[in-house]
Amino acid sequence: SEAYRADKQDLEGLLLHICNYSLYAFEDEIRQGFITVKGGHRVGIAGQVVLGENGQVQSIKHISYINIRIAHEVIGAADKVLPMVYKGGQPLNTLIISPPGCGKTTLLRDLIRQVSDGNPYGKGVCVGVVDERSELAGSYLGVAQNDLGCRSDVLDACPKKLGMMLLLRSMTPKVIAID
Repeated sequence: SEAYRADKQDLEGLLLHICNYSLYAFEDEIRQGFITVKGGHRVGIAGQVVLGENGQVQSIKHISYINIRIAHEVIGAADKVLPMVYKGGQPLNTLIISPPGCGKTTLLRDLIRQVSDGNPYGKGVCVGVVDERSELAGSYLGVAQNDLGCRSDVLDACPKKLGMMLLLRSMTPKVIAID
């Protein structure tokens, strides 16, 4: 891909367009450094960080950089590892480890789908997904843009620790998935 150099005015106009001309509506996402758009695509933003009194990011101003990440699913990405995550028809506790950029999220997304829908190694079960940075479901306005299966419940933009407790208390998942 080719880098595109835009001036500050171009970037501000693009960001306004991405936010449907309401930066306030996307304030929480901007604070996290990205905006999820329709289709589950993510627009990363960088500029001058404004910290609040508690040391947390309050906002980002003077946005100077935008990075557009095109979301894509790879249906079947988990096919080869499925036999390793099941025993006696039940999903096992699983940890996926690899260097950055090797497809952990893509693999996890397809594992969630196949565990939820069912597969040759086990029947479908309820999967609770804590999608802290909107990478797994790619939720846009609360609707998952990626296929996580028919039995998956998603908490989007929720911290992992809080999300796991919420899911356990209210959704009775058989499996909890986090990235």
